[in-house]
Amino acid sequence: MMKEATIIAGPCVIESAELLNIIARKLVEINEKQGTDIIFKASFDKANRTSIRSFRGPGLERGLQMLSDIKSTYGLRILTDIHEAWQAEPVGEVCDVLQIPAFLCRQTDLLVAAARTGRTVNIKKAQFLSGKDMWYPVEKVREAGAKDVWLTERGNMMGYNNLVVDFRNIPDMLEIVPTVIMDCTHSVQRPGGSNGKTGGDRRFAPQMALAAKAFGATGWFFEVHPDPDKGLSDAANMMELDKLEPLITEIIQ
Repeated sequence: MMKEATIIAGPCVIESAELLNIIARKLVEINEKQGTDIIFKASFDKANRTSIRSFRGPGLERGLQMLSDIKSTYGLRILTDIHEAWQAEPVGEVCDVLQIPAFLCRQTDLLVAAARTGRTVNIKKAQFLSGKDMWYPVEKVREAGAKDVWLTERGNMMGYNNLVVDFRNIPDMLEIVPTVIMDCTHSVQRPGGSNGKTGGDRRFAPQMALAAKAFGATGWFFEVHPDPDKGLSDAANMMELDKLEPLITEIIQ
Protein backbone atom coordinates (compact mmCIF):
# COMPACT_ATOMS: atom_id res chain seq x y z
CA MET A 1 0.00 0.00 0.00
CA MET A 2 1.16 3.52 -0.82
CA LYS A 3 1.08 4.65 2.83
CA GLU A 4 2.78 7.98 2.24
CA ALA A 5 0.12 9.24 -0.20
CA THR A 6 -1.35 12.66 0.62
CA ILE A 7 -5.04 12.71 -0.24
CA ILE A 8 -7.26 15.79 -0.09
CA ALA A 9 -11.02 15.65 -0.64
CA GLY A 10 -14.15 17.66 0.01
CA PRO A 11 -16.66 19.97 -1.63
CA CYS A 12 -15.56 22.96 -3.68
CA VAL A 13 -17.31 25.42 -1.38
CA ILE A 14 -19.06 25.26 1.97
CA GLU A 15 -22.71 25.04 0.97
CA SER A 16 -24.20 23.87 4.28
CA ALA A 17 -23.32 22.10 7.52
CA GLU A 18 -25.32 19.12 6.29
CA LEU A 19 -23.16 18.74 3.19
CA LEU A 20 -19.95 18.99 5.19
CA ASN A 21 -21.12 16.29 7.58
CA ILE A 22 -22.17 13.92 4.80
CA ILE A 23 -18.78 14.16 3.14
CA ALA A 24 -16.80 14.07 6.40
CA ARG A 25 -18.54 10.85 7.49
CA LYS A 26 -17.62 9.25 4.17
CA LEU A 27 -13.99 10.32 4.46
CA VAL A 28 -13.77 8.86 7.97
CA GLU A 29 -15.23 5.62 6.65
CA ILE A 30 -12.63 5.47 3.85
CA ASN A 31 -9.81 6.24 6.30
CA GLU A 32 -10.88 3.42 8.59
CA LYS A 33 -11.14 0.91 5.75
CA GLN A 34 -8.10 1.95 3.73
CA GLY A 35 -5.70 3.13 6.42
CA THR A 36 -5.51 6.55 4.79
CA ASP A 37 -5.50 10.00 6.37
CA ILE A 38 -7.62 12.03 3.98
CA ILE A 39 -7.51 15.77 4.54
CA PHE A 40 -10.90 17.49 4.43
CA LYS A 41 -11.08 20.43 2.01
CA ALA A 42 -13.74 23.11 1.59
CA SER A 43 -13.61 26.84 0.79
CA PHE A 44 -15.23 29.47 3.01
CA ASP A 45 -15.14 31.96 0.13
CA LYS A 46 -14.75 31.38 -3.59
CA ALA A 47 -13.34 34.82 -4.33
CA ASN A 48 -12.48 33.97 -7.93
CA ARG A 49 -15.87 32.99 -9.37
CA THR A 50 -16.45 33.87 -13.02
CA SER A 51 -19.59 35.93 -12.39
CA ILE A 52 -20.31 38.42 -9.61
CA ARG A 53 -23.69 36.68 -9.22
CA SER A 54 -22.14 33.29 -8.44
CA PHE A 55 -22.37 31.73 -4.97
CA ARG A 56 -19.22 32.39 -2.93
CA GLY A 57 -19.77 30.68 0.42
CA PRO A 58 -20.52 31.66 4.03
CA GLY A 59 -17.49 33.90 4.50
CA LEU A 60 -14.50 33.73 6.82
CA GLU A 61 -16.03 33.81 10.30
CA ARG A 62 -18.92 31.41 9.74
CA GLY A 63 -16.89 29.23 7.40
CA LEU A 64 -14.05 28.74 9.87
CA GLN A 65 -16.53 27.83 12.60
CA MET A 66 -18.05 25.17 10.34
CA LEU A 67 -14.63 23.79 9.46
CA SER A 68 -13.65 23.78 13.14
CA ASP A 69 -16.80 21.78 13.90
CA ILE A 70 -15.81 19.18 11.30
CA LYS A 71 -12.31 18.96 12.74
CA SER A 72 -13.49 18.48 16.31
CA THR A 73 -16.33 16.09 15.44
CA TYR A 74 -14.51 13.79 13.02
CA GLY A 75 -10.83 14.26 13.81
CA LEU A 76 -10.01 15.10 10.20
CA ARG A 77 -7.21 17.43 9.23
CA ILE A 78 -8.50 20.53 7.42
CA LEU A 79 -7.36 22.42 4.32
CA THR A 80 -8.79 25.63 2.96
CA ASP A 81 -7.60 28.38 0.66
CA ILE A 82 -6.85 32.01 1.43
CA HIS A 83 -7.02 34.93 -0.97
CA GLU A 84 -5.72 37.84 1.11
CA ALA A 85 -2.78 38.07 3.49
CA TRP A 86 -4.90 39.13 6.48
CA GLN A 87 -6.85 35.86 6.27
CA ALA A 88 -3.79 33.72 7.00
CA GLU A 89 -3.65 34.21 10.77
CA PRO A 90 -7.29 33.34 11.60
CA VAL A 91 -7.31 30.47 9.09
CA GLY A 92 -4.08 29.13 10.55
CA GLU A 93 -5.72 28.90 13.97
CA VAL A 94 -8.19 26.33 12.60
CA CYS A 95 -6.74 24.69 9.50
CA ASP A 96 -3.77 22.35 9.22
CA VAL A 97 -2.97 23.27 5.62
CA LEU A 98 -3.27 26.73 4.05
CA GLN A 99 -3.73 26.60 0.29
CA ILE A 100 -2.61 29.32 -2.10
CA PRO A 101 -4.88 29.53 -5.18
CA ALA A 102 -3.18 29.06 -8.53
CA PHE A 103 -3.73 32.58 -9.86
CA LEU A 104 -2.25 33.99 -6.62
CA CYS A 105 0.84 31.82 -6.33
CA ARG A 106 3.20 34.73 -7.06
CA GLN A 107 1.62 37.10 -4.49
CA THR A 108 4.52 37.61 -2.12
CA ASP A 109 2.57 39.05 0.83
CA LEU A 110 0.05 36.20 0.68
CA LEU A 111 2.79 33.56 0.58
CA VAL A 112 4.73 35.14 3.43
CA ALA A 113 1.63 35.48 5.61
CA ALA A 114 0.73 31.81 5.06
CA ALA A 115 4.27 30.71 5.92
CA ARG A 116 4.32 32.70 9.16
CA THR A 117 1.38 30.74 10.56
CA GLY A 118 3.63 27.70 10.92
CA ARG A 119 1.10 25.56 9.08
CA THR A 120 1.74 23.47 5.98
CA VAL A 121 1.45 25.61 2.84
CA ASN A 122 0.09 24.05 -0.35
CA ILE A 123 0.84 26.22 -3.37
CA LYS A 124 -1.14 25.49 -6.51
CA LYS A 125 0.83 25.97 -9.71
CA ALA A 126 -0.51 28.83 -11.78
CA GLN A 127 -2.12 28.08 -15.13
CA PHE A 128 0.51 30.32 -16.73
CA LEU A 129 3.65 28.82 -15.11
CA SER A 130 5.75 25.73 -15.65
CA GLY A 131 6.64 23.28 -12.91
CA LYS A 132 10.20 24.60 -12.77
CA ASP A 133 8.89 28.15 -12.23
CA MET A 134 7.46 27.05 -8.87
CA TRP A 135 10.93 27.24 -7.33
CA TYR A 136 10.35 30.95 -6.70
CA PRO A 137 7.03 30.76 -4.78
CA VAL A 138 8.57 27.95 -2.70
CA GLU A 139 11.63 30.09 -2.03
CA LYS A 140 9.36 32.88 -0.73
CA VAL A 141 7.57 30.68 1.81
CA ARG A 142 10.75 28.95 2.91
CA GLU A 143 12.47 32.29 3.45
CA ALA A 144 9.45 33.30 5.56
CA GLY A 145 9.86 30.24 7.78
CA ALA A 146 7.64 27.55 6.29
CA LYS A 147 8.90 24.06 7.12
CA ASP A 148 6.40 21.98 5.14
CA VAL A 149 5.62 23.12 1.59
CA TRP A 150 3.56 21.25 -1.02
CA LEU A 151 3.01 21.98 -4.69
CA THR A 152 -0.10 21.12 -6.70
CA GLU A 153 -0.47 20.60 -10.44
CA ARG A 154 -3.78 21.76 -11.93
CA GLY A 155 -3.15 22.26 -15.64
CA ASN A 156 -2.15 25.08 -17.93
CA MET A 157 -4.18 27.36 -20.17
CA MET A 158 -4.41 26.07 -23.74
CA GLY A 159 -6.27 28.39 -26.04
CA TYR A 160 -9.65 29.66 -24.89
CA ASN A 161 -11.76 28.10 -22.12
CA ASN A 162 -9.63 25.01 -21.76
CA LEU A 163 -6.74 23.52 -19.80
CA VAL A 164 -4.14 20.91 -20.63
CA VAL A 165 -1.97 18.99 -18.17
CA ASP A 166 1.70 18.50 -18.93
CA PHE A 167 2.52 15.67 -16.54
CA ARG A 168 6.24 16.42 -16.84
CA ASN A 169 5.54 19.22 -14.37
CA ILE A 170 5.18 16.61 -11.62
CA PRO A 171 8.78 15.31 -11.69
CA ASP A 172 9.99 18.87 -12.25
CA MET A 173 8.25 20.00 -9.05
CA LEU A 174 9.46 16.91 -7.15
CA GLU A 175 12.93 18.36 -7.58
CA ILE A 176 11.73 21.36 -5.54
CA VAL A 177 9.56 19.74 -2.82
CA PRO A 178 8.91 16.13 -1.77
CA THR A 179 5.11 16.44 -1.86
CA VAL A 180 3.56 17.09 -5.27
CA ILE A 181 -0.21 16.75 -5.54
CA MET A 182 -2.35 16.21 -8.62
CA ASP A 183 -5.54 18.25 -8.57
CA CYS A 184 -7.64 15.76 -10.49
CA THR A 185 -10.86 17.77 -10.66
CA HIS A 186 -9.71 21.35 -11.29
CA SER A 187 -7.50 20.06 -14.09
CA VAL A 188 -10.57 18.97 -16.09
CA GLN A 189 -12.10 22.45 -15.99
CA ARG A 190 -13.04 24.60 -18.95
CA PRO A 191 -12.54 27.99 -17.28
CA GLY A 192 -15.34 30.46 -17.89
CA GLY A 193 -16.61 28.20 -20.64
CA SER A 194 -20.20 27.72 -19.55
CA ASN A 195 -22.14 30.97 -19.85
CA GLY A 196 -20.72 32.90 -16.91
CA LYS A 197 -19.37 29.95 -14.97
CA THR A 198 -16.61 27.38 -15.30
CA GLY A 199 -17.48 24.21 -17.16
CA GLY A 200 -15.56 20.95 -17.41
CA ASP A 201 -15.85 17.18 -17.59
CA ARG A 202 -15.55 15.07 -14.44
CA ARG A 203 -15.31 11.86 -16.48
CA PHE A 204 -11.60 12.40 -16.91
CA ALA A 205 -10.70 12.93 -13.24
CA PRO A 206 -9.84 9.25 -12.61
CA GLN A 207 -7.54 9.18 -15.63
CA MET A 208 -5.84 12.33 -14.38
CA ALA A 209 -5.21 10.58 -11.07
CA LEU A 210 -3.72 7.46 -12.60
CA ALA A 211 -1.58 9.35 -15.11
CA ALA A 212 -0.20 11.48 -12.27
CA LYS A 213 0.70 8.31 -10.36
CA ALA A 214 2.70 7.12 -13.36
CA PHE A 215 4.65 10.39 -13.28
CA GLY A 216 5.47 10.04 -9.59
CA ALA A 217 2.85 12.20 -7.85
CA THR A 218 2.81 11.76 -4.08
CA GLY A 219 -0.63 13.26 -3.48
CA TRP A 220 -4.09 13.63 -4.98
CA PHE A 221 -6.79 16.30 -4.67
CA PHE A 222 -10.45 15.53 -5.39
CA GLU A 223 -13.43 17.82 -5.04
CA VAL A 224 -16.41 15.60 -4.31
CA HIS A 225 -20.15 16.00 -3.81
CA PRO A 226 -23.07 13.58 -3.24
CA ASP A 227 -24.82 15.14 -6.25
CA PRO A 228 -22.25 17.18 -8.20
CA ASP A 229 -24.70 18.59 -10.74
CA LYS A 230 -26.47 20.37 -7.88
CA GLY A 231 -23.22 21.80 -6.50
CA LEU A 232 -23.08 25.57 -6.09
CA SER A 233 -19.51 25.84 -7.41
CA ASP A 234 -17.50 23.72 -9.86
CA ALA A 235 -20.49 21.46 -10.46
CA ALA A 236 -19.20 20.13 -13.79
CA ASN A 237 -15.89 18.97 -12.33
CA MET A 238 -16.59 17.58 -8.87
CA MET A 239 -16.59 13.80 -8.63
CA GLU A 240 -19.51 11.80 -7.27
CA LEU A 241 -18.80 11.06 -3.60
CA ASP A 242 -19.58 7.36 -4.00
CA LYS A 243 -16.85 7.01 -6.66
CA LEU A 244 -14.08 8.30 -4.42
CA GLU A 245 -13.23 5.15 -2.47
CA PRO A 246 -12.76 2.83 -5.48
CA LEU A 247 -10.41 5.37 -7.06
CA ILE A 248 -8.41 5.85 -3.86
CA THR A 249 -8.12 2.07 -3.56
CA GLU A 250 -6.68 1.91 -7.07
CA ILE A 251 -4.25 4.73 -6.41
CA ILE A 252 -2.76 3.50 -3.14
CA GLN A 253 -2.30 -0.16 -4.10
